[in-house]
Amino acid sequence: MMFRDRIDAGRRLAHALGRFRDQQPIVLGLPRGGVVVAGEIAAALGAPLDVLVVRKLGAPGAEEFAIGAIAPGATLLNRELVLRLGISRDYLMRIISRETEELRRREEVYRNGSPAPDVRGRTVILVDDGLATGATAQAAIESLRRQQPRRIVFAAPVCSPEGAEALRQVADEVECLLCPRDLRAVGEWYEDFSPTSDAQVIQCLGSARSMRVSA
Repeated sequence: MMFRDRIDAGRRLAHALGRFRDQQPIVLGLPRGGVVVAGEIAAALGAPLDVLVVRKLGAPGAEEFAIGAIAPGATLLNRELVLRLGISRDYLMRIISRETEELRRREEVYRNGSPAPDVRGRTVILVDDGLATGATAQAAIESLRRQQPRRIVFAAPVCSPEGAEALRQVADEVECLLCPRDLRAVGEWYEDFSPTSDAQVIQCLGSARSMRVSA
């Protein structure tokens, strides 16, 4: 099975998550692509949609290789990897500072002054467009735990088996439609995996808010 695009993936994933409709969940997308998938889930479940900004911490000279991630109020580091790669404390401080700035910038842009949703006592469905190592998702879950939701469900159309297993240790439930053993890149499981822009994220969030106001 392959997904046509993120909208198709979101619709299929929404069907698998239908059992949560009665719990009146909050759906949070991980930007950027996860917000598009989350938008379809929120619409299908009649749930509010918002965003949880997470930033990957990349290794020196190879920024796509995650050594950790940050989310609001949470910093996650793979300390074994940091030691193995000989990464200095100075580098860690610089990259955490830089990515914290970018995290705040994106929150401002995406929310346009609106406050973050109150998830205390609520079921939260945390959505991404795919899961490889799980570093960013783990940071997001750690951030959410501090806000005391009733339940955290992580959902993605495609996940690596290792990533899904790591998240089962920290989330209350993990929903993945595909868990291929040979996952090399999430985009290989989409016909169209074009990059999602900030403008698309803002449009998706704005459309969801408008629909709930008019409902």
